[in-house]
This record gives sequence, structure tokens and C-alpha cells, in this order.
Amino acid sequence: MKAMILAAGFGRRMRPLTEHTPKPLLKAGGRPLIVHHLERLRRAGITEVVINVSHLAEQLIAALGDGETYGIHIHWSREASPLETAGGIRRALPLLGEAPFVLINGDVWCDLEPTRLTLASGDLAQLVMVDNPLQHREGDFHLDAHNRLHTEGIPKLTYAGLALIDPALVAHLTDGKPCRLAPLLTEAIQQNRIGGYHYRGDWDDIGTPDRLARLDARLSR
Repeated sequence: MKAMILAAGFGRRMRPLTEHTPKPLLKAGGRPLIVHHLERLRRAGITEVVINVSHLAEQLIAALGDGETYGIHIHWSREASPLETAGGIRRALPLLGEAPFVLINGDVWCDLEPTRLTLASGDLAQLVMVDNPLQHREGDFHLDAHNRLHTEGIPKLTYAGLALIDPALVAHLTDGKPCRLAPLLTEAIQQNRIGGYHYRGDWDDIGTPDRLARLDARLSR
């Protein structure tokens, strides 16, 4: 199994920290956010990792190289300008292959064991869902007793920015054309082709400097 880490965005919510440093290289607990992901993937036995880059791409590539330092092999997917989430995945498909892969937002922190995720027959994705954080109280999707996701229904949970994805979810997109992931997920959910996994462990959306500071303080104890 391979993994893809999304790292091409501008990190606008993290300004001014991201004006000269790509968001995945911001540190928490003494290590860059993206290194926490790489280390967790390696421990899970996932050593082939694709990372998409655009904003301050050369800094990320210089910092991580080919991944040998972390016991993995990094494949870099370059974007002249960010292609949004789904567009970035579509660009990276030649590096990812045809098998399902783990998808990780570069701006989350989570201690989930990624090999827990599985795809049901015919599904296009399994999304990790978490209890709604204070900054997103309304949630995203409803998870039923059979671990199926729905756009309607309560209570709703929040998509954690981690998933197991079948490449078919984005294979029909035009390479190089920006495209958001959310509409594709919503459409597939309405077709009953998305499962969910309710994770109750440690998770943080590192979307602001304050949240980064709180995570850093917690991991540095």
C-alpha cells in the first residue's frame, strides 16, 4: 500500500508563519508536522509515499529529500500552482498506481494506525470521521450504524483529513485542472459508495497558529 500526503497549499490561515515556511514544515513537539506523518506511516509498514508540492516546494524537497532519512521512499508530485485536493490527487495518479492508497492532509495531526482502514466492495473511499471540534461544530457527514456515510441525518461527524481512497474516485478528472475533493465525496456518498470510520483517538486540525502552539505544547511535555 502507498500513501499520499497533501502538501501543496498556501497555508493562508497560518500566516504569517507560512509566508516563508511551507505549512508541513512547521514544527510541533520538535519535529515538522509532515515528519510525524512519515514516521507513523513507516511504523505501519507503508514506505512508498507521494507528496504533492507547489507553494515553497523547493524547501519541502530540500528538507525531506528522497525519504531515506525516515526509512521511506518519497515520490514528489509537482504542481505549478495548487490544483486543489482532488486535482492534486489526479496529477499524482501515475505515481500512486491503481490500488487504494492512504490519503493524509498535511495540516492535521492524528495517531491513527492507517492500516486499520479498509474498503468495502464497490466503495470509492473510507473516510476517517471524528467528533466535531469547536471550530466545526456542525460537522460534515452522518455515520450510520453500518459505518456508511450520508449527507443527511444527525448527528454529524467531521472528516478528519485522513482516508483510504480508490484511485477511481478521481481518475475521470482532467489532469492539470483544479478540482476540490468535497463535491466528489458528496456525490459518491449519495451513491452509497463511501464508508466511514469513527476515530475517537488523538486528532487535531492544525489550521491556525494558536492550534499549532497548543499541539506543540502538548507534544513537548
